Amino acid sequence: MVVGEVRPIARVGDPVLHQPCEPVTRFDEELAALVDDMFASMYAAEGVGLAANQIGVPLRVFVYDCPDADGVHHKGVVVNPTLELPGVGERRLDAGDEGCLSVPGQYAPLPRPDHATVHGFDAAGAPVTVEGTGLLARCLQHEADHLDGHLYIDRLPAKRRKQVLAAYREESPSAVADETPL
Repeated sequence: MVVGEVRPIARVGDPVLHQPCEPVTRFDEELAALVDDMFASMYAAEGVGLAANQIGVPLRVFVYDCPDADGVHHKGVVVNPTLELPGVGERRLDAGDEGCLSVPGQYAPLPRPDHATVHGFDAAGAPVTVEGTGLLARCLQHEADHLDGHLYIDRLPAKRRKQVLAAYREESPSAVADETPL
């Protein structure tokens, strides 16, 4: 049973998605409730990761529930994450498709390192390190980007980004998609 309130997901163009989030300074019941709401919202939207700003809260927190390259499922929360990627000479890129709950229905190939590590804290303030491969590595990078005020489409070539936003607007006529150039 999922505990927490399902909150609406912010869509591309919402200012909360395009600004860096603030560090968490209190590990309390309010943070625990936020994490519960994030998991509930992520599951309701059928996602594998969710950053706090995607539900309108500009704090450095994300949740995830997805498999790694070996099919092993990982679930957790990272507060105040720091992303660590392999050095340029040591990394292999995974050029798979990426999507986002804040740009629903749209996917585009986006090369990302196939291995990622985040260091941070759990909801109680205990240190955590999450190492990921496959989809988990992509998820860790994607959610860390959100907390820095970036969407996956911001990493796409300008022409492809415009195509994704045009398709999004076509499928969601009431959408106010961000048209800020890269």
